[in-house]
Amino acid sequence: MAMRGFQSSLGKIQRKSRLLAVKELAGFAKLDVGREIRKGIPEVVLAEGKAPGDVVGIAQAMVERTGRAIISRADGACVRLLRSKIRNGNGTRLDYLPRSRIALVKSRSFQVRPSGGRVGILTAGTSDIPVAEEAETIANEMGCETRSYYDVGVAGLHRLFDPLTDLLKWDADVVLVVAGREGALPTVVAGIVDVPVVGVPTSKSYGFGEKGLAALAAMLQSCSLGMSVVNIDGGVGAGAVAAMIANRMGQARNRGSGRRGPR
Repeated sequence: MAMRGFQSSLGKIQRKSRLLAVKELAGFAKLDVGREIRKGIPEVVLAEGKAPGDVVGIAQAMVERTGRAIISRADGACVRLLRSKIRNGNGTRLDYLPRSRIALVKSRSFQVRPSGGRVGILTAGTSDIPVAEEAETIANEMGCETRSYYDVGVAGLHRLFDPLTDLLKWDADVVLVVAGREGALPTVVAGIVDVPVVGVPTSKSYGFGEKGLAALAAMLQSCSLGMSVVNIDGGVGAGAVAAMIANRMGQARNRGSGRRGPR
């Protein structure tokens, strides 16, 4: 009875902490520092449209509270200011991925806990790689293993089969497929594999269906079941949903093997 009462109290505390996890920062931003506890997805700070000084302030507050700040769409001015303020000092470190424009600011003690989830990533062309890397970074920061293969689009369909075979042998939990132009690759992949597919249209297209509109429309109209679609250039959202699916599978594998997964 005592143990049952303790568990009930602990559950109430955890639920309350999840509900009260939103913190206010200096009147210009509300940080959802409890999002990862509540949803399994860390907060991602969108730098686009924000003053660099505000982004730095938000990043510093996130690191102070959670040990990590993930910043998407960070431009040169933002990164330069981050580097000048952080300079790997005060127990923090900065990693910047220029192709995907993601900045990761972490305390030196922060470690991502492996979840056991496995996310496969394919791109139709090399111009789709920045969005794919954005998604891959989010999946990695959520504890997933990832494997990526680039430039395997339908213009040379023979290029697809070896990477796809490798992902299936690896037992990927979900396959994230990034494509622009006519956006055909996710439909092809979803018609072959027996795992969920996340289609990610990119804006790397021109002409009648410019800026990703044709790719988005094609993916939404797909006749292959088992595929979901995110917004144009939506690497962050795609990485998050793929990681959520994979992490559930990772938890099931951990339970089956007797190992305890991350809580």
